[in-house]
Amino acid sequence: MTKLSPSILAADPLRLGQAARMAIEAGCDELHFDVMDGHFVPNLTFGPHILKAMKQELPGIVYDVHLMLDNPADFVDPFCDAGADILTVHAEAEGFDRALARIRERGVQAGASVRPATPVECLRAVVGQLDRVLLMTVNPGFGGQKLIPEVLEKAGQLREMGFAGEIEADGGISENNAAMLREAGIGVLVMGTGFFRANDPSEVVRRVHAL
Repeated sequence: MTKLSPSILAADPLRLGQAARMAIEAGCDELHFDVMDGHFVPNLTFGPHILKAMKQELPGIVYDVHLMLDNPADFVDPFCDAGADILTVHAEAEGFDRALARIRERGVQAGASVRPATPVECLRAVVGQLDRVLLMTVNPGFGGQKLIPEVLEKAGQLREMGFAGEIEADGGISENNAAMLREAGIGVLVMGTGFFRANDPSEVVRRVHAL
């Protein structure tokens, strides 16, 4: 089954709790947190206190946390303590190997992400340590961008490298291109405005699950 992980970044910032509750009630598999520091990517978003509050109030969903930070190793423990179920760090970030090792030590599912221009070959040495690879299908930083279709080839390349975990994609994903991603071998779709601005979010989940 294709999974849907709506990005809370696309929700109304004044109603994050209501948005998370709606995602759970709609049948989403995960809730995606884009954590940005204003340096690694040109935007600022959430700290671990937001995740902690949401996890305590709404524990009934997998919290999928994507760290887009210059120093991800420094934030592994705070986000694990806050309740991250999956923690993904960027292969391009300084201290990537140290961050990945600490995620494994904490017993949280470990993910690696790559920007559109970064070849997945850079992950060859660590594929056995990963539960998930997150392919950025736009240049990270802001929502509402158009998906870069060439990135989808990386899913097949990962399988050729022997990666057996989940492949996730984030950026410009909607119902209109979800089938294309599924056909490329991507099993977890991060959807922002396509989910939170849908007339019937539950129907979006049903259609994604049916792919």
